[in-house]
Amino acid sequence: MLSVIIITKNEEEMIGDCLMSVQGLADEIIVVDTGNTDKTNEIAKQHGAKIVKSKGDNYSEFRNTGMRATSGDWILYVDADERVSPQLRLEIKSLTTPGVYEIPRKNIYLGKVMSFGGWGNDKVIRLFYKKYLHKYQGELHEQPVYSGELLTMNHELIHHSHRDLSSMLNKTIEFTQYEAKLRLDAHHPPVTWWRFLRVMATEFWQRFGKLQAWRDGPKGVIDGIFQVFNMFVIYARLWEMQHESPRS
Repeated sequence: MLSVIIITKNEEEMIGDCLMSVQGLADEIIVVDTGNTDKTNEIAKQHGAKIVKSKGDNYSEFRNTGMRATSGDWILYVDADERVSPQLRLEIKSLTTPGVYEIPRKNIYLGKVMSFGGWGNDKVIRLFYKKYLHKYQGELHEQPVYSGELLTMNHELIHHSHRDLSSMLNKTIEFTQYEAKLRLDAHHPPVTWWRFLRVMATEFWQRFGKLQAWRDGPKGVIDGIFQVFNMFVIYARLWEMQHESPRS
């Protein structure tokens, strides 16, 4: 029996197609409500999903809430902006070896399949024989704690990342808050004027020099520059937090 877990926060535009992609695969669908105020839960119920509310405040707690609600022998995590491809669905259904599996991911950004700038060769650990998964840990860049050998699936999850610039900016507001808070809690040194320049220059080199974001054309350039901007916002928010809550 396979339980599919989907973490949501106001995903009414994306959740329907996600749920349709796991129908015929999932014996049980758990939708974790992390603060939905739109029609996400209503749409999920129409597809036969069970809604569980998470009282946590980070992504590890969200994923652990979903895990505790499952009754299947297998667990598959799918984000609301991801789709299980027909080929992956068949591959999962044919599995006979219990284990932990990473799944390749095809990333689509502003309607384009991306290969550079950090998008290429992307794999995510999402499929578990339940007794091998112990928990998730980490507030934002959460990672599973598991037993056994890590195996790799042959077919892909389809990841529809940002569909437009508005969604990019909305996500930035949420994720930069998490990132800045993690740095604050780790007692990051005070943010000075030169640190803004250093982190932005480092991110620019990472995206355009090492990862060659420009090779994905204009959309690769947009993403690369946006990642530099994202880093600026993280450190601007950290500067704000340090001045609101001075560290002793």
